Amino acid sequence: MFDQLLTYQAKVVGPGAPLVNGNPVKVSVASEANGFLFVPGWTFLGATYDAVIVQPFALSNSGFNPSNTGPVFNTLQVGVRNTYVVPVELSWKLGDSGFFVKTGLGFQLPTGTITGANGLTSIGSPWYTIQPELLVSYLKDGWALSANLSLEINTASTVTGYTSGDVLHAEFRATKAIGKWTVGPVGYYMGQVSNDTSSAFYHGAINLQRFNIFSAGLLVGYDFGGAQLNVWAVDQYHADAHGGTPRFAGGPDSAAIATGWKVLASLSYRLWAPDAPAVQPALYRK
Repeated sequence: MFDQLLTYQAKVVGPGAPLVNGNPVKVSVASEANGFLFVPGWTFLGATYDAVIVQPFALSNSGFNPSNTGPVFNTLQVGVRNTYVVPVELSWKLGDSGFFVKTGLGFQLPTGTITGANGLTSIGSPWYTIQPELLVSYLKDGWALSANLSLEINTASTVTGYTSGDVLHAEFRATKAIGKWTVGPVGYYMGQVSNDTSSAFYHGAINLQRFNIFSAGLLVGYDFGGAQLNVWAVDQYHADAHGGTPRFAGGPDSAAIATGWKVLASLSYRLWAPDAPAVQPALYRK
């Protein structure tokens, strides 16, 4: 099992970012997720099999408060996010080199809280997402070096028919275990790599086509014996967005994206495992 807590503090940037009294809109997100990892000990093509299911919940708040005495406007969303299921992951250990390769296929299911005329006024998303993944790691002598690549391939919204473009994720980690502590830099890139496809619901208008987010930070972990706690803190030091449909004919680019900093705490622990086989005493004969 693993339990995760996240806080995200950001502001909306980009050529089409809305301003209130000349100030950017702020975004605050708090989320909690519970995950279950199933490792039955099966092997296939020399790889170890596992499966994962994650159920996240979230609260998102956006608005602007110039004097901390009362917001000019405020939008609060609370609910269940889409369930993430990975029915198949396969991991290969490459001899004694310390290298591991894992691949899998995940799915985000539209099981979250979905409301509004366009299905976008709450935490859930009214579409399916197919997410292939590839992870390469070096785990040896206390080092954990990894690169995790995945691609979000979205289907059309079941409410509006609008299709969001594919999103590439590239996550990196280089940590070292020192006793029970683990520490090291982490970072990731996230960007939309294909255009949105609009629909009749929006009369062909496209809200956001492309964006790029780069972040870097630090991971600190501690091994309690029966549980492992890791805390990531990352700063999204660069973000850009472009390709939005103009607000009016001949108007400026309306693309915008949120950028800021995140802190994620993850506690992982073994929920259950079969008892180890009893060791039989050796028998000797003369």
